[in-house]
This record gives sequence, structure tokens and C-alpha cells, in this order.
Amino acid sequence: MACINERFQIQSDTRPTFDDVTDRALEILKKSGVKNGIMLVYSQHTTCSVLIQEQSDDVNYYGTQLILQDMVNGLEKIFPTCNTEGQYLHPGPLHIEIAKRERGEEAWWSLNTDAHLRSVMLGRSVTVPIIDGEAQLGEFGRIYFADFDQTRARTRNVLVNIMGE
Repeated sequence: MACINERFQIQSDTRPTFDDVTDRALEILKKSGVKNGIMLVYSQHTTCSVLIQEQSDDVNYYGTQLILQDMVNGLEKIFPTCNTEGQYLHPGPLHIEIAKRERGEEAWWSLNTDAHLRSVMLGRSVTVPIIDGEAQLGEFGRIYFADFDQTRARTRNVLVNIMGE
């Protein structure tokens, strides 16, 4: 059985962002030569998710597909965007102190509790069956990397793991 691991990077913004990573993942699958197995697309970042959704042909003024913006709007009702300290229990003063001391972070970078909660709710990976060399995404399925952190733009890593024969 083969096990292939590849990473690539994407750049987020200071608002929820969605990158369609389908073509990159499928290119890795093609290079792998795996005909039957599974493909895992994963985010190691705790404010990000990986999801499968239909491609929406319409976009808003920021270029976000409308179906993905609809999802953000729904999540906003469950986990409102963190605008100030004390809105959520996290981050507490100890977290802020350690983040500054050990990682050189600004205190306001930790005002992303909503992003952590959204990521947990949606999950940080998707697993797609591979049958006869084809990823089983369905007719309209696309793989999106979502970054819900609105405090700062960052470079993010996407891991694609393919296992099979």
C-alpha cells in the first residue's frame, strides 16, 4: 500500500477566506498513481477548516462564493465574531501572557475565539474515497480550505495524504 504526503501553502486575509484546493489535491492524487484508497485533505491550524461544498457561481464584492458567505452568515449567529476582550471566556490573561512571551504575539491576535469554535464545529479535514483513480466528490463537489481567523492575514499549510493501491 502506498502512502503519499504533500503540503502546499495558501494565503489568508483579515476576513473569513475560502480557497478552492480541489485542483491541487487532484493533481497530487494523479501524481500518486493510487487507483483505490482514500485521500485526506487536512488543516493543522486550529482556526481553519476543510470542507466539501458545491461551487457557487455567484460571488460577493470580496469574491467569496455566495454559498460560502451564507455559511459564514449562519455561523455568525452561532459564534459571533470576537470584537473585544471579555466577549468570550477565552482568551484569558494567562493565555495572553504566554502567547506574548513564548510566541511574540500581540494581545489582539487572540481575539479569534469565534474562529476556533467555527473550526471545531466544521472540522479540520475531509476524507474522499478514491475509486478507479477518481476522487469521489460527486458532480458538484469542491474541496475548500476555510480560514475563519479575522485578526491577521497568514500563510497557511494544507496537507494532502493519500493512502491506497
